[in-house]
This record gives sequence, C-alpha cells and structure tokens, in this order.
Amino acid sequence: MYDRILVPADGSDYAEDAAERAFDLAETTDSTVHVVSVAETGPLGSVRLPGDEASATDALTERATEFVDELERRADERGLEVTTEVRAGVPVREILEYADEVDADAIVMGTRGRGGVNRLMLGSVTDAVMRHSGIDVLVVGDGDGTVPS
Repeated sequence: MYDRILVPADGSDYAEDAAERAFDLAETTDSTVHVVSVAETGPLGSVRLPGDEASATDALTERATEFVDELERRADERGLEVTTEVRAGVPVREILEYADEVDADAIVMGTRGRGGVNRLMLGSVTDAVMRHSGIDVLVVGDGDGTVPS
C-alpha cells in the first residue's frame, strides 16, 4: 500500500499527533518515514536582532532541525527506517516538492500547525497540501469525536 510516508514537522501538538499516526501506519505497512520541516522564510529572513548572532532564517532553521531530530529519535525507538530533511522556503511548496523528490506515497499531517487566528479551522498549509497533492494526504484530526450542536 505505502512504501514512503512523508511527515511534515513544525513542532506543534498537531504535527506530533500526526507523526505518531504516521509511525503506526509505517509499522503496519513496513514503510520508510520521511520527516521534513520547513523554516518559513520571508522578508525578514536575514535580519539579526540586537544581541543575536543568528539571522531569523538561521534561528528558524535551528528550530526546524530540533523538530526533525526529535521525530527521528522517536521513529528510531520504534525501529522504523527514517530519513529527515530541513528546508527553507514556503512550507506548502517545500513539502510538495520534497514529497515528489522522495516519491512519497502518502503525506500524514495535522489539522493545524503553528498558525494564528487565520488558521483556526483547517490549517492553511494542510489545506493547500490537500488541494495540490497528487498523492494521499491523511489529515489527523484534533477533535474529541463529538458532533457539535
């Protein structure tokens, strides 16, 4: 069914839950897990804050590396084959390009990530990946299973 499962990591609880679901799926299907985290770059990427030696992009890349390292550790503990990648750029574009590069069969991601008010419903990155991906996208929900009244 699946040989290569991609898990985008942004450090959010939603991404963590999605990673656990991806690990379960990888165990069941004997798949390789690919973890990618994208340091979202923008116009302030090269700006250095007072007293900070790292640029904003460097700081975001460092955080992204921490996210993938943690998921790699957890996948290793479960005996899964895992590869990791840290990228800088626009998350949707980078996730989809990486999925294509590794020939992923599925993407497993959370309903939301590290967004603000504009991402209260389905996360904008998740929504865009779902709409533009040519492969299966498993969106791991955050609800408690109750039907709203």
